Amino acid sequence: MMVDPTELFCSVDDFWKSFEEKWRAALLSQSSAVIPTRVPSLSSSEAMTIVLMFHLSGYRCFKHFYKGFILGYLHDLFPKSPSYQQYLELRKRVVFPLHCYLLTRMGVCTDISFIDSTALPVCNVRRIARHRLFKKAARRGKTSVGWFFGFKLHVVISSDSEFLGLMLTSGNVDDRKPVPSLVSELTGKLFGDRGYISTKLVTELLHNGLHLITRLRKGMKNRLMTLADKAFLAKRGLIETVFGLLKADHNLQHTRHRSLHGFLINLWGALIAYTHRPTKPQISWPHTEQALIRRT
Repeated sequence: MMVDPTELFCSVDDFWKSFEEKWRAALLSQSSAVIPTRVPSLSSSEAMTIVLMFHLSGYRCFKHFYKGFILGYLHDLFPKSPSYQQYLELRKRVVFPLHCYLLTRMGVCTDISFIDSTALPVCNVRRIARHRLFKKAARRGKTSVGWFFGFKLHVVISSDSEFLGLMLTSGNVDDRKPVPSLVSELTGKLFGDRGYISTKLVTELLHNGLHLITRLRKGMKNRLMTLADKAFLAKRGLIETVFGLLKADHNLQHTRHRSLHGFLINLWGALIAYTHRPTKPQISWPHTEQALIRRT
């Protein structure tokens, strides 16, 4: 799913023009900061654009994408592109700018939000004992499909499938722990799975104007729920669809990372690429459900 490279570059470059001056001023205020003085042939806007184009292209291997697509097919758009190894060193400079650019791509709260987390393994389960790169940061975690070693990506989306909150934690963190920080600026209703059941959490969020709604576990007492809440709770699979697109179309998850910079660039790039999708998943309502929601 490739977007117009020129349009994508203009969006990134507009952000960079407003971001660069503030970033350099912040670096200059820190005496220990190391500020690059050499001007590379490829601008930071172009380096960021290449990362996003990869996550929108459908390629699974960045090396093949860069050598075959950027240096070959799109050489006219990036005439000063360095070699593959030089670019890998150059893109380390845009890790933080990519994160800041992602924050500018967040959506607007629609009073209906969905929350969930997804596992990001960094190695095969059988290689956990031999893994070294993320040994201090990653942890063992368990999902409905089994154990993994890596991180968790906690996501809150709106009913329009736009990102409202994002947080990366180690794999052993309880899904309920980052919720207050993720939804601190949200209002309305928040729908989650059974992993978010917590009386304490519901009470805390209600004080901030947010109503957390989840399904019940077996043996729990039934509770009153409006027909509209039941309908939206049944559509909680919308966020699962978003995770599926991030992993299938935008290469969010793989276990071939060779550095922390590469992991973060891959993460930010996949999330930003999703925000540039021409179309995003939408909730489909049968006529009967639409009528019930309007009545309530």
